[in-house]
Amino acid sequence: MALTSTFTSLNLPVKNVAQSKAFFTGIGFALNPQFPDNENSAAIIIGDNLQVMLIADSFFTTLTEREIVDTSKYSQFTIALAFESRSKVDEIVNTAVSLGGKLHAEPEDHGFMYHWGFVDLDGHLWAINCMDNEPAQA
Repeated sequence: MALTSTFTSLNLPVKNVAQSKAFFTGIGFALNPQFPDNENSAAIIIGDNLQVMLIADSFFTTLTEREIVDTSKYSQFTIALAFESRSKVDEIVNTAVSLGGKLHAEPEDHGFMYHWGFVDLDGHLWAINCMDNEPAQA
């Protein structure tokens, strides 16, 4: 039997928790009231069982002995999210850019999947998609 998590939290180092919190709530994500919201961290709900913890760089360094990735030079991973429609993908990416994010790439339409992305205020890559699951499974 495969392992399945009941809840997932991604921890992202950010330069300014308040600015990052305003960015993500401006896009339309909600704060998770079950987690602390202070100068060191804020929890943003991005799915039914998924959140992103925005953690101040200075506090993040206390959680690991490794250096924080320099996102101006390197990408450690891309956060890929799927939404219900192409128009929702466009809305999210356009809103992210209007709030100070940058475009990650031009939109791509693969027929069964529409993809576009942005880079958040701290250089983390976000892939925003909508998929038609029928053709993808075929």
